[in-house]
Amino acid sequence: MKDYIIELIYKTIKKPYQLLFKNKTAWNLNISDYINCPDGSIGKHLGLFLKKNNYSIQPQLEEHDVFHVITNSGTTVKEEIKMQFYLLGNGKRSPFVFIVISAGFFYPLNYTEFIESYKKGTKANKFYHLDYSKLLTIDLKDFQTTFNIK
Repeated sequence: MKDYIIELIYKTIKKPYQLLFKNKTAWNLNISDYINCPDGSIGKHLGLFLKKNNYSIQPQLEEHDVFHVITNSGTTVKEEIKMQFYLLGNGKRSPFVFIVISAGFFYPLNYTEFIESYKKGTKANKFYHLDYSKLLTIDLKDFQTTFNIK
């Protein structure tokens, strides 16, 4: 039930958050464009991730799905919180990060897991700030190795 409530809150704040805090230009690509990227690339993995999860592209929020791909994070509420702790550890400071990690309060049995994710983020080279629209053809495994993403 709490997962449902948290997902409902996310859906409710997504548009206002996008209007207030996201001033980036949309990538104007579709899932087929991503899937047509070279095998093994960030773009190819992004397209497959979107297709597998039956997600549509959210203009101006594309990098969020890239974070799922490069950190190999799942899409449950707990996995989302864990990924945001990882990004916080990597240096990302945004209202969205703080909103999501505050939802971690409702998962006391996972606090240790969240803290471990934060620590892993501190050990990775800074990647949260990159322009991923220009990195879609980069090999995912090479990227993860270069940035020490585990």
